[in-house]
Amino acid sequence: MVSFINPPSIMNAVLFGAPLGTASKPRRRLIAAILAACALITLTSSVSAQSYPNKPIRWIVPFPAGGPADAVARVITRRLTESIGQQIIVDNRPGGNSIIAAEIVAQSPPDGYTLFQAIDSALTMNQSLYSKLPYDPIGGFTPITQLATLPLVLVVNPAVQVNSVKELVALSKARPGQLNYGSGAIAAQVAGELFKSTAQVDIVHVPYKGSAPQVQGLLGGEVQLSFDGISTTLPHINTGKLRPLAVTGDARHPRLPNTPTVAEAGFPALRIVLWHGLMAPAGTPQEIVKEPLLKSGNRESWV
Repeated sequence: MVSFINPPSIMNAVLFGAPLGTASKPRRRLIAAILAACALITLTSSVSAQSYPNKPIRWIVPFPAGGPADAVARVITRRLTESIGQQIIVDNRPGGNSIIAAEIVAQSPPDGYTLFQAIDSALTMNQSLYSKLPYDPIGGFTPITQLATLPLVLVVNPAVQVNSVKELVALSKARPGQLNYGSGAIAAQVAGELFKSTAQVDIVHVPYKGSAPQVQGLLGGEVQLSFDGISTTLPHINTGKLRPLAVTGDARHPRLPNTPTVAEAGFPALRIVLWHGLMAPAGTPQEIVKEPLLKSGNRESWV
């Protein structure tokens, strides 16, 4: 909303250098026209906030369908659609370590109809990994809320004959450069590199365009291990197609009660908890986005 402090006197003084009462009639008409336009802008902003949303909202996810980020998006947007009475379309834009999706959102109109499910790497890691980005990680977005925090799980293909992190380290040292680890996101790659440096092992990184294709590579034997989301790996863990060795959170995951944390496994330095946040393009009015979305129900009920 546009607001003014004593607008007639300020406008007159700035434009004409004279008190309002001494301005000529043409100047008074110009001032009146300017103030009417400002009032119209204020009224339009207020009406937009009250009527938002009145058309479908695009919810951009920086990963392909089927991965942990997509799973979070599908659950939350379904609940939000029911709450606000307007369709929310999940638009998967994978690639470039979230850079492609972030650039799309940063360049979109700040009207509340393009939202970004940002992950930590898009706003924190990328600015350290790339000398130049096509978006401003700090000033390019309007923050709305945190959506979720997620640990990773270290999993291996059952063909790898290990049942613990320590056994995996021993095997990696016995076979330097022969084990591959996959990653579908920069955070998973950071986890893999942290594992390499912490355990002092030589394993080879294989990148994928998202968690879903990475899991397929793991199932098919292209890679032998990975750090990935629990929502993506759990179905395959339950069927015995993947073997979990440790979760990177502070506590055991309720869906994997028999899988130790990395601290319990003897590697506390591997603690990693990711976060997902909801962003809009910079300049999006707070009253347009936050009021309808955050008051649409208890955020915990979204998930």
